[in-house]
Amino acid sequence: MTVSPARHIGTEERRARLARAHRLSPDARAGHAEDVARSLVALHGTDPATVYLAAGARLVDAGGTVADVERALYEDRSLVRMHGMRHTVFVFPAELAATVHASTGLAVAAKARSGLLKDIVSGSDGRLTPAWLAEVEASALAALERRGQATVTELTQDEPRLTERFTYGRGKSYEAEQTVSSRLMRVLGVEGRVVRGRPLGSWTSTRFRWAVAPPHPEIEVAEAQSELMRRWLAACGPATEGDLVWWTGWKVSDVRRALAAVGAVAVSLDGGGTGHVLPGLVDAPDEVAPWAALLPALDPTAMGWRERDWYCPDGLRAALFDRSGNIGPTVWWGGRIVGGWGQRADGEVVFRLLADGADGAVGREGVAAVEAEAERVTACLGGVLVTPRFRTPLERELAAR
Repeated sequence: MTVSPARHIGTEERRARLARAHRLSPDARAGHAEDVARSLVALHGTDPATVYLAAGARLVDAGGTVADVERALYEDRSLVRMHGMRHTVFVFPAELAATVHASTGLAVAAKARSGLLKDIVSGSDGRLTPAWLAEVEASALAALERRGQATVTELTQDEPRLTERFTYGRGKSYEAEQTVSSRLMRVLGVEGRVVRGRPLGSWTSTRFRWAVAPPHPEIEVAEAQSELMRRWLAACGPATEGDLVWWTGWKVSDVRRALAAVGAVAVSLDGGGTGHVLPGLVDAPDEVAPWAALLPALDPTAMGWRERDWYCPDGLRAALFDRSGNIGPTVWWGGRIVGGWGQRADGEVVFRLLADGADGAVGREGVAAVEAEAERVTACLGGVLVTPRFRTPLERELAAR
């Protein structure tokens, strides 16, 4: 039996919901990085700078962003950097780590472990065995426990066998030599047994120390998936089934079971699609005043949905995405992407507005708001030059001006 949608949620309402749920309108900004992470469920962590810039765009005090995020990550440990959805690195609220691990990490970890064992045996002609790897792994974890935090280089001083090499993809076009340490630490991370600690160098560094993961409770998979679904719909509803499958990396059957478990309500969307919202969030939100934001590459809002037409016009994508589908720094006005930004070699933040037409027109008010947000980003950066890990056409052009 087909269930009729409870109500219709149009594009403008979706944009209003996003403004407050994602703490982007000025009256919704947060006091601390933990508040931002809880509101968004996770901060994308593949590019370390994204974590700071995504938080700074949503904090009352953008100038205090770096200190606040570092406190949460490395002193209070209220935020944790770990593998999550789609085998991607995110920064989560610490209390969500067990939920993420059970809901998304276990299946990915099993596949990663199986692949590692297969690759080291075949890539070493049997010289490296599962029993050998188990011994090296136990030794490396014991060394990491003793040190507290360590780089891979430091760990190899305690366990030299981590430097052993094997051939990955022998006979294939992508054949390459890999070290046991590079693959093993990644697998241990996906398994939730180690986490990334402080970076080597500044907050923009992509090189991290490792630490033994703190213990967390074991949660049933279905329970964890329901909890993650509840949190994500609170932040991003309405969302289509396709959005949910893409964001979580789950099977369609898992998504549907979790939707049923949280009592998700079906709503119709502009364009004829069906979205899902939590039972308590069906009614329209209060009106939101126009707002502007400069969001970093891979920001959780820009990367939150697979179906992005309601906030990112097709005509802007060639300039704002790289060839792998990674979005670069974006300029937002009133709940939609209207351009992109970059940072010149001298540190100046510059932007370009690309939108036009009735829906995309920014106007004088919008330009002034975007300029104010550029000043906030400048305060957040504090004089540091940041180059996105995945560069896009417009960002490259602006940075070179």
